[in-house]
Amino acid sequence: AGRLFYSLSLALPTLSATSAILQATPLVVVAGAALLFGERVGWRRWAAILLGFAGVLVILRPGLEGFTPLSLLAVAGMIGFAGRDLATRAAPPGLSNRQLGVLGFAMLGLAGAVILMLDKGPAHWPDGHAWLMLAGCTGFGIAAYHALTRAMRTGEVSVVTPFRYTRLVFALILAVVFLGERPDLATLAGSALIVAAGVYTLLRARG
Repeated sequence: AGRLFYSLSLALPTLSATSAILQATPLVVVAGAALLFGERVGWRRWAAILLGFAGVLVILRPGLEGFTPLSLLAVAGMIGFAGRDLATRAAPPGLSNRQLGVLGFAMLGLAGAVILMLDKGPAHWPDGHAWLMLAGCTGFGIAAYHALTRAMRTGEVSVVTPFRYTRLVFALILAVVFLGERPDLATLAGSALIVAAGVYTLLRARG
């Protein structure tokens, strides 16, 4: 579910809004770790989690003119990724990090098939440049996923997950420089709330 809806959200809504919403994933993971694995989460971190969810609502703007239903794809991807991280934590030791990585990336094939069915235009076989781009995405993605899987299986979930907030910085830069996006004030404000909540949960976990 995480892979499918993440791919759809990258293809349809803006990259900046999608990346910002996905940054709430660690907050969902921390909450899930407390409920499922018994990790200790005090009321201050619960308050930070609620603040992060408020940031997601600021970005979504439900009921307002700027709201787009396509943004809910990113919310579905966020929930799916949180479930993936918790499932990775609970995975049997007999499953290696490489096996989990291969299984995770195999779902991109399903996501691609769904996108093809939703796309109104005809499908085209990738040219040489596209194959190089795909190879680069695959290489970086597998390496990053392997590192993430190992971190989730060996470290404390509530400490590991907040480090993902650096992804938002890179996503905003890519969206502005290469895609010509101009994130509005609501997107930036919601992003700030989410990141502040995540950083606070990290500091509280260390303290």
